[in-house]
Amino acid sequence: QVQLVESGGGLVQPGGSLRLSCAASGNIFAINAMGWYRQAPGKQRELVAAITDGGTTTYADSLKGRFTISRDNAKNTVYLQMNSLKPEDTAVYYCRADVASWSTSESGDYWGQGTQVTVSS
Repeated sequence: QVQLVESGGGLVQPGGSLRLSCAASGNIFAINAMGWYRQAPGKQRELVAAITDGGTTTYADSLKGRFTISRDNAKNTVYLQMNSLKPEDTAVYYCRADVASWSTSESGDYWGQGTQVTVSS
């Protein structure tokens, strides 16, 4: 069974930084795209950033320059470095991975459980 486990969320003051991590484990042959999404109270889940296995990145336009996505393929881990955080960045952040499993039935899209990021003074 494939699992994604996020870490690194928490409370930070405006202007501060946080680094989120998401580690995939289980019966994994390869991971194609990985990404971060977020969902604020009363709002729809939205894409924050995504990265392919080759390192091509995509960002939400409003977040370019403040957030950086990266991955370590050897560790099946994706990171999100968040700088100059604002109160409007407060949300639950979710990791997503497109996994190719050794077992065909386990291949597909997986989501983490989410990690809370709160930006407040």
